[in-house]
Amino acid sequence: MNVRSGRTRIKFCGLTRHEDVAIAASLGVDALGFVMWPKSARSITPAVLEELAAEVPAFVTRVGLFVNQPADFIERCLPYLDLIQFHGDEPASFCQQFGRPWIKALRMRDDIDLHQAASDYSLAQALLLDAYQPGIPGGTGETFDWSRIPATLEKPVILAGGLTADNVGSAVNQVMPYAIDVSGGIEKSHGIKDAELMASFVQNVALASAH
Repeated sequence: MNVRSGRTRIKFCGLTRHEDVAIAASLGVDALGFVMWPKSARSITPAVLEELAAEVPAFVTRVGLFVNQPADFIERCLPYLDLIQFHGDEPASFCQQFGRPWIKALRMRDDIDLHQAASDYSLAQALLLDAYQPGIPGGTGETFDWSRIPATLEKPVILAGGLTADNVGSAVNQVMPYAIDVSGGIEKSHGIKDAELMASFVQNVALASAH
């Protein structure tokens, strides 16, 4: 399933500012991720989520990122989200209860079995594959060995982990993912995006997708 059909889609994650939402939308980014996990340097509150989500135009997917958080907190955020990203150790039974499409993030531990994970999370819209660093659920800024991703995985792949405008072309050509997810690679500092890096990233994904 992780065979590219047409262009590779793009998700910008860790949005915290109105101006960054506007720039991302103007660049044609497919999805905007909002980190609702309070221990993240890019986290926002439900009140800020409500404000930012109101500015996201039609046909741009609003994604909420959660890490092992209570169901009632997730439900508070649902009015402002189109898709849920579970970035912790949530079992499929937990992920399936919210009446929203969802994706499951997996950290690429040495012993991970992606085929088993695709089976376990069979109702996920996609699997997001991120670098593994002990104690850090995501946003490590590090890549992983992309050759570890099976070409025959049963779920669409969203590739994350250490992606920048400089390496994303190689990532698209090697992995042929359904989508690319970037956070730190388009930032000046945590949660503060850089307009030039955002534009370069989108341009390089488009160039690689066209080949």
